[in-house]
Amino acid sequence: MKRGRVLAVLVGGVFCVAVMSLYRMLEVMQKAELQQHGEPPAGQVDQDLLRLQQKIDRLERLLSVNNQMVAALRDSLFQSKVDRQGGVANSSSVPAHLLPGCRLAEKLTDGTDGVQLLDVYDLLPFDNLDGGAWKQGFDISYRGDEWAEQPLELFLVPHSHNDPGWLKTFEGYYHDQTRHILNNMVTKLSEDNRRKMIWAEVSYFSRWWNEIDEQKRAMVKRLVGAGQLELVTGGWVMPDEANAHYFALLDQLMEGHQWLQTHLGVKPSSGWAIDPFGHSPSMTYLLKGAGLSNMVVQRVHYAVKKHFAKQKSLEFLWRQSWDSSPRSDITCHMMPFYSYDVPHTCGPNPAVCCQFDFHRLPGRRVFCPWKIPPQPITEQNVQERALLLLDQYRQKSLLFRSPVLLVPLGDDFRYVESSEWDVQFSNYQRLFDYFDQNPELRIKARFGTLSDYFQALHRRLRASGETLPTLRGDFFTYADRDDHYWSGYFTSRPFYKRLDRVLEATLRATEILFSLALAEMRRFHGDGRLVAAFPAREHFQRLVAGRQSLALFQHHDAVTGTARDPVVVDYGTRLFHAMLNLRKVLQSSAHWLLLSEKSEYHHDQSKPFLQTDETVAAQDALPQKTTLQLDERPRSLVIFNPTEQLRTSVISAVVDHPDAHVTDAKTGRPVPAQISAVWARPSRASTKAFRLSFLAELPPLALTVYYVTRGPANSTARAHYTFNRPGGSLAVQDEHFQVSHLPESELDTPLLFSNQHMEVWSSAASGLVQKVRLRSGLVRKVQVQFLWYGTKTGSNRDRSGAYLFLPGDEGAQLYASPEPPLVRISRGPLFSDITSCYKHFTHTVRLFHLEGHAGRSLVISNTVDIRSEFNRELVMRFVSDVANRNHFYSDLNGFQMQQRRTLDKLPLQANFYPMTSSSFLQDAAARLTLLSAQSQGVASLRPGELEVVLDRRLQQDDNRGLGQGVTDNKLTASLYHLLLEDRGGGAPEVGGASVEHLSLLAHLASLSLCNPPITMVTSDDSPQPKLRPFLPLSSSLPCDVHLLNLRTLEDTQEAGSPSQEVALLLHRKGFDCSAAPKPLPACTWNTHEKVNLDQLFSPLVFRSVRRSGLTFLQDHEEPEGGEGPEEGEELRPMEISAFRVVIN
Repeated sequence: MKRGRVLAVLVGGVFCVAVMSLYRMLEVMQKAELQQHGEPPAGQVDQDLLRLQQKIDRLERLLSVNNQMVAALRDSLFQSKVDRQGGVANSSSVPAHLLPGCRLAEKLTDGTDGVQLLDVYDLLPFDNLDGGAWKQGFDISYRGDEWAEQPLELFLVPHSHNDPGWLKTFEGYYHDQTRHILNNMVTKLSEDNRRKMIWAEVSYFSRWWNEIDEQKRAMVKRLVGAGQLELVTGGWVMPDEANAHYFALLDQLMEGHQWLQTHLGVKPSSGWAIDPFGHSPSMTYLLKGAGLSNMVVQRVHYAVKKHFAKQKSLEFLWRQSWDSSPRSDITCHMMPFYSYDVPHTCGPNPAVCCQFDFHRLPGRRVFCPWKIPPQPITEQNVQERALLLLDQYRQKSLLFRSPVLLVPLGDDFRYVESSEWDVQFSNYQRLFDYFDQNPELRIKARFGTLSDYFQALHRRLRASGETLPTLRGDFFTYADRDDHYWSGYFTSRPFYKRLDRVLEATLRATEILFSLALAEMRRFHGDGRLVAAFPAREHFQRLVAGRQSLALFQHHDAVTGTARDPVVVDYGTRLFHAMLNLRKVLQSSAHWLLLSEKSEYHHDQSKPFLQTDETVAAQDALPQKTTLQLDERPRSLVIFNPTEQLRTSVISAVVDHPDAHVTDAKTGRPVPAQISAVWARPSRASTKAFRLSFLAELPPLALTVYYVTRGPANSTARAHYTFNRPGGSLAVQDEHFQVSHLPESELDTPLLFSNQHMEVWSSAASGLVQKVRLRSGLVRKVQVQFLWYGTKTGSNRDRSGAYLFLPGDEGAQLYASPEPPLVRISRGPLFSDITSCYKHFTHTVRLFHLEGHAGRSLVISNTVDIRSEFNRELVMRFVSDVANRNHFYSDLNGFQMQQRRTLDKLPLQANFYPMTSSSFLQDAAARLTLLSAQSQGVASLRPGELEVVLDRRLQQDDNRGLGQGVTDNKLTASLYHLLLEDRGGGAPEVGGASVEHLSLLAHLASLSLCNPPITMVTSDDSPQPKLRPFLPLSSSLPCDVHLLNLRTLEDTQEAGSPSQEVALLLHRKGFDCSAAPKPLPACTWNTHEKVNLDQLFSPLVFRSVRRSGLTFLQDHEEPEGGEGPEEGEELRPMEISAFRVVIN
C-alpha cells in the first residue's frame, strides 16, 4: 500500500513539474523575442500571434504525450496491484502496459441455455433432408391435450411489405400500390375496432402523410392511439444488414423515429425485419439503444431454422458478442418457415396454409400453386375449415416454449384493393368466432399487432417461470434452399456501394460543419441569433433531403444491388443530387467560419465563394479533379478534416503548371510538395494538367488554409517514373518528368520501395506485391493475385445472379492477361507507388513517406472495368504465410468484428461473408488487416488467404424475383489499406468462438480511409477576403472515442428549421491489446468509462447536456444535467452514447 502511495505521489510530481516547465519555457521564449525585436510594428502583430499560437499548439501536444505517460503509469500501478493481490481483472478490460483501455481477446462463454452460432455451424451436418410437408423441417405430432392447462393464444398480424424500390422505383410503387394500401387501411380498420395492422416503412408513410388531409390524419392518429395500427421498427426503410454501415443504419432509424415523434407522437417498441437477406447483431444493438425491446426476423439459413425449431430456440435473447451483461439483450422471434407469405406462416404445411390466404379465392388475381384453392368461410364449412387451420396452428406452436403464437398475414404489397381487406378480415373473423364458440378447442384467436403478441409472450413467460435462451453471433450467410447461398449481393453493383459510402462521409462532414457554424454564429451575436444572410433554413432542408436520400439507399434492395436497372438509376440520381446539395451546405458553412470579417459574408448560390476541387458529371461517373489555374497570385485551398483526430495527410490537387509553391496560410511557411503526372493513358502523361501533392497537418474538425502559387521553373520536387512491359515495346509520351525503362537485367529482380515503417517487394513483371518487412524485423509473404470466378453450367443448373453466388465447379481461375501488363513505378519525396495496367483493371499500391499511421499501411486502389465479360466475377486475393487455420474475422457494419470459420462441409459460396469496412487474418506473431472504403464479399478459403470480390457481371436472373441479370456495370473504383502488424509473438491463443477487435492503428487508419479530408478552392476571379483557420477543438479526442455525428435537430416550434439543439453521438471503440504502434499515436486514452464532455471538446462549451436514446426520442432522455460535470458522462467500450446538447 505504501509503495502504491509513493508511486502515485511520484506520478503527480512528474506531471506538475512538466506542466510548470512547459509554461515557464513559453514565457521565456516570448520575453526573449520581445527583447530581441522590441515592440513589433502594428503590421507584425498578427504574424507574432500566429507564431505564439503555433507554439501553444506544440506545447499542448507535448502535454498530450505527458498525459499518456501518466495514464500508462497509473495503469501499471493498477496492474501491479492486481498482480500482488492475486486477483484477475475482467479479461475484456485488462489494461495493457502500452495501451491502457485495450481489450484482450476472450472466449465466448454462456450458460447452459446459451447459443453460439459459430458452434451451431460446427454442429450442423447441412444434409438438407426432405422433411415432408415442411420440406426443410420435420414432421410435427401432438397428442391433443398439450393445451389443457394453458390454451393456445394466437395473434394474427396483418401486414403489407412495401419495398421502397425494387422492380419499380419508389415513386412508381407509391403511385401504383402503396398509397392505395394506406388509404384503404384507414377505411377498413375504422370499420371494426377488432381489426389490426402493422406498418414498417416510414419513407412511404411520410410520403402519404404529406398528401392526405387533416381529417384523415386525425383518423390515423386515432387508430394508432387505439392500438389498431402499430408502426414497427420505425426506420425510414427496412435496411439491408450486410452492406450498410452502422452510421447509415442509425441515421435512417433516427430519420424515421424523429418523423414518427413529430407527426404521430409515438415511439416504436418492436422491430420487424422480414426481408433483409441475413441478420446482423449490429442492427439489434441499434434497435435496443433506440428503445425497442422486441424484434422479428425471417431470412435465416434453412438448416439453422430447423435446428432452432428442434431445440425450441426460435425465440431468444439476442446478445452482443462483446457484452458479458444482459444490457444489450433484445427479445427476438425467428419465423420458422421458408417465407413471410401466408402459405409459409400459419403452420408447417404450405399447401394447407395457402387455403387460408383469402386473397387467392377463385376468381381473384392470385392462386395457390399447390392447386387447392381457399374456400369462403360459411356456416356449412366453418367447422371443417377451422379444425384444419387449428391443426396448423397447433403444430407451429409446438416449435416454441410458450403457448402464445404469432402468425403474420400478408406478403409484398398486399391489401392494395379494398376487396382484399374484406375477404381476409371477414373470413378470418368467422373462424375466430367459431373458436370462441367452442372453448373445448382451447384457442383464443384474434387480430393483433407485434406489441399485442410480445406483451402476451412476456406475460406467459413470467407466469410459467420459463426463460428464453441467449444467443450470440450473426445470421450470415443466408441460404433459402439447397446450395443457394445469398453471397452474391455482398458485391453486386459495387459502383453504387462505393457511392453510398462517399455520400455517407459527405453527409457526416456536412452535419458536423453545419452544426459548428450555427453554434459559432449564435456565439458571435451573443443573443442566439443566426446571421441573416446565411440561408440556415434552406441549408437545413438540404441536409434533411440528404439524410433521406442516404436512408432510402439503405433499403434491402438498394445498397444490396438487387433492384432492376431503371430503379438503380433512380437511386443513383437521388444519391448524386444529395451529394451536390450537401456540398452547397458544406461550402457555405466553411465560407462563414473562415472569414476574419464576418460582415463580408455574402451568399450567392450561383457563384459560391468556395467550391470542392472535384466534379462529378453524372450519377454513374467517377469524380474528376478540377484543374486549378495558377499564377503569381495565391489561390486559397481550404482543407476540412472531418475526423476528431489530428492527422498528417498528403493532399492532392490538379494544377495547370509543373511547378507550384504551397504555403501554410497560418504560419506563412512553405510545406513539402511533390508534382506527379496526370496520366491521360497508361503511358501518356497530360501536358496541361499535373498532380500537386503536399503535406498538410490537419487539426481535428478544423478548416485549414493553404496558399498555392505558380513556382519558378523546376522548383517543385517531381516524381521519377520507371516503366516496364515484359516482352512488349513501350513508348512513353512525356516532357516534364524523368522517365526510364526497367533494364532487362532487372526484370527478374523484385522491385523494392520503402519508408521509415516498412519495406515492400513487388514483381517487376506484374507490379503486384510479393513480400512485406516491418522495421521490427517481421517479414511476411503477402502476394496479391487477381482471379476470375465463372458460374455453374448445364441446362438444368441454377446460375449466379444479383442475389446468389453459384460459382462453376472449376472454382477460381488465375487472371490471365491477353497481353502483358504495363507496370509504372513512381518515386517521390511524399509517396511512391506501383501501378499495374491490365485490360480489366488498373491496380495501384502506394506507400506514403510519413511518420504517422498514414505511413504504416499500403494504400491499394483499383479501377475495374469488366463490361466486356460474360458471366464472370473478378476477385482480388492476398496470399500470405499467416497461419490462421480456418479462422478469420470480418466486420459487421463497421461496428464490430465477427469470427468466421471456413468449413469444408459447406460449398465454396457459403464461405463468403459480408465485409463492410474490415477483415483480418492472424496468428500468434502477426496480423494482416484489410481495411475497405466500400462493402463487398470476403472469404478466406485456405489458410493465409484473404480475397474480396471486386465486381460481378452476370447475364441471367437467379430466380429470386428480380427478372434480370447484372449487366449495368460501370467503371468502378475501390480503395483499401493493407496493414501488417507485429503481435510480438506473445498474443494468447483463444480457442473456440472468441471476440476480437481491430487494433488501435487499424481503427485510426480506417477512420482516415472512410472520412478523407475535403478540399475546397476559392474562385479565381473574385476578390480574396482575409481567411482565418477555424479550429474548434484544442486537441484530438481520445484515440478510442469516435465522433459518430454532430447532427442539428429540427426546431419543434418551426418545422423545417434548425433548432439550437444538436444530437451528439460518440462511439467508444474496443481495440486489441496485442499490437501496440511505436511510437504511440499523438492522441490520449484512459481506462475510465466516464469522461467530462466539456474537457473532451474544449474550448467548445455545452450549455446543456442530456443523455438520450440513440434516435433522440424525448421519452428516452434523462433530466437536464445528467450525472453532472464532476462525475462525467459514461462511455463504455464498444458502446454508442447519445447526448442532446446545446453548444454555447
